[in-house]
Amino acid sequence: MLARRLSKLLLICAGALVFLYLAVLTTLALAQRSFLYFPAGIVEAPVIKGAQVLHLDTADGERLLAWYVPPAAGKPLLLFFHGNGGNLATVEDTLADLARPGNGVLAVEYRGYPGSSGTPSEGGLIADAQAGYDKARALGIAPQRIIAFGESLGTGVAVALAAKNKIGGVVLISPHSSVADVAAAEYWMFPTRYLIWDSFHSDQRIAGIKAPLLIVHGTDDDAIPIRFARKLFDLASQPKRFIAIEEGGHRPTQEAMPQVLAWIRER
Repeated sequence: MLARRLSKLLLICAGALVFLYLAVLTTLALAQRSFLYFPAGIVEAPVIKGAQVLHLDTADGERLLAWYVPPAAGKPLLLFFHGNGGNLATVEDTLADLARPGNGVLAVEYRGYPGSSGTPSEGGLIADAQAGYDKARALGIAPQRIIAFGESLGTGVAVALAAKNKIGGVVLISPHSSVADVAAAEYWMFPTRYLIWDSFHSDQRIAGIKAPLLIVHGTDDDAIPIRFARKLFDLASQPKRFIAIEEGGHRPTQEAMPQVLAWIRER
């Protein structure tokens, strides 16, 4: 009698665990974009010297905010894509540092983020990047003078753009091989790869880039472990360079800025 009761209790507990697992899995699947995109804050006019506010129209009808600093004679234009959190204002110091030597900067605010219409998605962000590239060309910037520059999630955007367009170089700060890889490592207990909508498979796109590549990653990055950056680097074509920032965390842009600017000067 006792054994039967215990068996019934175990079945009830097992059923409850299965129900809880499925409930969490369903919540993660349906709300996954809220875990990937964090549009927040307010973006005011840039204080970067020489910066202009632009508005870009995408091919699918969205209107995007962008900041533009024209390049000095002989300098490239950095087409900049920030990470999944924050907005243009949160990377203003980085943009200022990149522009200070005379480099041009065109920083595009993603759809759904402050100042831009729409809702973020992988296809949408890639369309936003294309709108930025098309605007750079309309401004008279030659393709070989455009450098795609991405941080964190923005590296997936930069890779997708550079794989489809003629470009002068690519800088990736804290890149992932894919969002699917990172999510599968973080949520190992769930079949993440089969459920993710916006996988940003840079590993499947990087071979399409026919331009010099620079990857920078912190050795202590706990958001995107450095092994994913090394995986991406191994899949890329030459010429390419990898800079590991010892004890660097996620987005070690400031620590690597002198090396990044030196690499840009070589282009």
